[in-house]
Amino acid sequence: MEESPEIFRYMAYPGFDPWFAQALGAAGEIPFVVLADGHVAGSTRFLNIVPEHRRAEIGWTWVRRRWWGKGVNVETKLLLLEQAFERWDAMRVEFKTDARNLQTRGALLAIGARFEGIFRKHMLLGDGVRDSAWYAITDDEWPAAKQRMQTRLAARG
Repeated sequence: MEESPEIFRYMAYPGFDPWFAQALGAAGEIPFVVLADGHVAGSTRFLNIVPEHRRAEIGWTWVRRRWWGKGVNVETKLLLLEQAFERWDAMRVEFKTDARNLQTRGALLAIGARFEGIFRKHMLLGDGVRDSAWYAITDDEWPAAKQRMQTRLAARG
């Protein structure tokens, strides 16, 4: 598989093969392949699903470089958030990213997620300790976030 190092730069599993091996063994997670124009464009998953507290996390998301800026990630997030809020009746969907990952942090704000803080020394990566930036969308915020994503996708045509 074609891969760009920047895709996995902020992940605990640097590169497709270690990421894929971890994904296959992850209990309690729901992974998805992201398709665009009939091609594998990336992957994402639901994880940390806690039905009794009506919350879940969307994460481990990556998109191939050629699909960056084309709306693939926005459409993917919209579909997953619709599942969580409209079918599972979630109260909260969380997102975490490396605090240094300014591109993802901006993308989360752009879809309507709210920044909730930095969890210091949250994870160990190959290049050291990761501080994680936490974001979430709640059920109260979902209608506005959904409209925001739909408007962005409609503007792309």
